[in-house]
Amino acid sequence: MRDEFQLIRELLRHRPRPGNEVEVDVGDDAAVICPRSGMSLVVTCDTMMETVHFLPCTMAASDIGWKGMAANISDIAAMGGNPIGAVISLAAPEEWSDGQLAEVYRGLGEAAQRFGVSILGGDTVRSPKHLVLTITLLGEVEKGKALLRSSARPGDIVFVTGDLGSSAAGLHLLQREDAEEWQGCFSSLVQAHQRPIPRVDAGRLLLASGLVPACDDISDGLAQEASEIAEASGVRLVLEGERIPLAPDMRAYAWECGIDPLNWALSGGEDFQLLGTGSRDTWEALRERATACGIDLIPVGWVEAGTPGVDYVENGKRKPLTQKGYNHFAANG
Repeated sequence: MRDEFQLIRELLRHRPRPGNEVEVDVGDDAAVICPRSGMSLVVTCDTMMETVHFLPCTMAASDIGWKGMAANISDIAAMGGNPIGAVISLAAPEEWSDGQLAEVYRGLGEAAQRFGVSILGGDTVRSPKHLVLTITLLGEVEKGKALLRSSARPGDIVFVTGDLGSSAAGLHLLQREDAEEWQGCFSSLVQAHQRPIPRVDAGRLLLASGLVPACDDISDGLAQEASEIAEASGVRLVLEGERIPLAPDMRAYAWECGIDPLNWALSGGEDFQLLGTGSRDTWEALRERATACGIDLIPVGWVEAGTPGVDYVENGKRKPLTQKGYNHFAANG
């Protein structure tokens, strides 16, 4: 019979040492965090559920932990913040061994260690069937400075911080019956899906520049995130298909599969790059500042006045973009 408290103690062995902002650590009814002077708290929450977000063929246990933490960190990054502390709830079925659950926490701990996150505790319960991992993450951002979706303005340049669609391509590869035959040639796509890197570095630089009106993280696909900025800002975004950055391996794999790689970039999601808008007048200064820090800002379109929404330019023809990203409560097939 599994002992809950013994299991919790074992799982917590995989967390990094708490940061200085933690006043009260695990062991009381709640943790206590003190943000730095002049900073505001940023709070986000994300859930990963077996059969919905991952299958045994697509994610190892440690990758589940990493990706769960990365998804939350990406939300903090999109606000221009720094992640500081996480509370984790794990619902585990009997079929998941203690060793497998420890691997989930190992992945959580690896991501937390890399991005300076303290794991502050949480809850562990029995699930009747599937594994469910829920993470609530706290971050901090300078007061009144958080990057918002609602700040895009007509005339702005629309940009992204890196290649798109590789995570979706990796998922497609992992779900093939002959996946093992392909992984050696396209391991970068598998890595992009299982161990995505949230762009905290880019978010912090964009905030520090003071030159970025709007920002969002690309978790549900470029089309969906562009639509969210357009709706929040009351503007129209125009995306140019030929300028959307695609990794060479992703292009090659899409060609092998007879799939348009732009479909993965627009609708695939889980790339965790950032989508932003910046004033045309200050664009070159912003881009030079980013380049000096080793961060790419790739222009993919512009912002116009008009009915909120997104247009797409392909082969010189412009049309409304009806493509959307993943939605849990809509038909996604």
